[in-house]
Amino acid sequence: MRNYNKIIYIVLLLGLFSCSEDYFDVNRPSGTAEVDQLRINDLLAPVIFHTVEGQYSAGLSFGNYVQNFTGESGNAAGETTAAGLWADVYLYALPNIETIKEKAAESGATHYAAIADILKAVNLGIATDSWDYVPLTEASMGDDNLFPDFASQENVYSAIFDLLDGAIADLEAEDTSSINIGSEDLIYGGNVEQWLRAAYTFKARYQLHLVNKGVVSPGEVINTIENGFTSNDDDFQMFYDDRSINPRYSLEILARNTGNPHNVLASQIVSSMNGDYYPFESDALEIDPRLPVFGEIDNSEDTEWKGHVSGGGGLAPDGTVANVQFADGGYYTRAEAPIVIITYAEAQFIKAEAEFLANGGTTTSAGITEAGYQAYLEGIMASMAKYGVDGSAYINDPAVDVGAENLMLHHIMKEKYIHNFLNPESFVDFRRYDFSDEVFTGLTIREDGENSVEYEGQWFRRATYPTTEINRNGSVVQQYQETPVTPVWWDAD
Repeated sequence: MRNYNKIIYIVLLLGLFSCSEDYFDVNRPSGTAEVDQLRINDLLAPVIFHTVEGQYSAGLSFGNYVQNFTGESGNAAGETTAAGLWADVYLYALPNIETIKEKAAESGATHYAAIADILKAVNLGIATDSWDYVPLTEASMGDDNLFPDFASQENVYSAIFDLLDGAIADLEAEDTSSINIGSEDLIYGGNVEQWLRAAYTFKARYQLHLVNKGVVSPGEVINTIENGFTSNDDDFQMFYDDRSINPRYSLEILARNTGNPHNVLASQIVSSMNGDYYPFESDALEIDPRLPVFGEIDNSEDTEWKGHVSGGGGLAPDGTVANVQFADGGYYTRAEAPIVIITYAEAQFIKAEAEFLANGGTTTSAGITEAGYQAYLEGIMASMAKYGVDGSAYINDPAVDVGAENLMLHHIMKEKYIHNFLNPESFVDFRRYDFSDEVFTGLTIREDGENSVEYEGQWFRRATYPTTEINRNGSVVQQYQETPVTPVWWDAD
């Protein structure tokens, strides 16, 4: 993320959180301003805010499914509607994106339009990955169409690629308008080159989703990611501050400190980092150095890190009491922590996986190209740098530095899973590989309790549509409603 003037950033962000949300959400009848009263610059910050908040909401809905966390007593989540994500995408982000597009067309602001298209692609992507069929062309027509039809995921993905390709073309060309992108850009502060690299990186992510479906080749992903992020400075994220605090800090730390419901770390993420699933060979290394950045042991007497079995009633995999909670002051659980959508490290893991698959790799084979192996190592080091830890002993451990000829898919996906802690992209990865324990070492399905007994022994693979949408648009929704264990299009055989 670009380090732009902090004072301007804080003033803008505080305004966004405190009083301007109603002002900026121009699609809402209760708004205090008409569309023609707003400048194009007034709209970008709230669109970015709701785009990022939508990603947070998705991570909150699906992080239990991929066993990043459980409820405070080890509870496994049942089916979810991800209603907060739906609201951020369809009530707030997409309508205002369309207004940006209209104003950009009027003023010839092609770079502004390109950024709007990238944000639209990101919102459509998280929506279709969550629900499969979603509103597309009729999504933001307001009073002109109160009952929008839904589009297939195949068509939504086609639209995503069209949006990203168009944005790339516009950002590579000169913008001759007088509209400048500045501090209202809460991601890059108006840096067009970084938006261009983001467009390529998002495109590679969405292409990778379709490789196992046979729609996109690994080589196409490799070609795209070569134009993507070049360092951690390109990470697509939005920071909060000590007055407009990160919602995860509020949920996990403030709630815990005041005796309210919160979450704790699951055994899948902890056991992937504490040496249980991947025993370290170096005496100098007991745990992944990133683990204390994510969690902490909840009492001073324990020294062994034990995550909560999903649905296990507070027990660790060995049958003893689990003890890992979110770290107070951790990377994601500080008041000023960012919500992260996509990073340079993930881009390297995308490249590594694509190189592995292009080399003929399967879920059980070993061996990767040298370029792919270097991407795997670079992704690890970029992750360590992002989380502010010394990764030298870790990356030199033979359990990690296995050599190109011995690298397996589970090595790549383990590192991507750890790095993408709390990112909803992990839910995509788990589904792409059918929740395989050959790809996600040690993975076992939740122990069913009262919240999920209806789908006992089945992995949740999508959200169900929110009640608000069913109430407003029930006759349309009913045509596309599936069970929460039904695969989405790119996930189906």
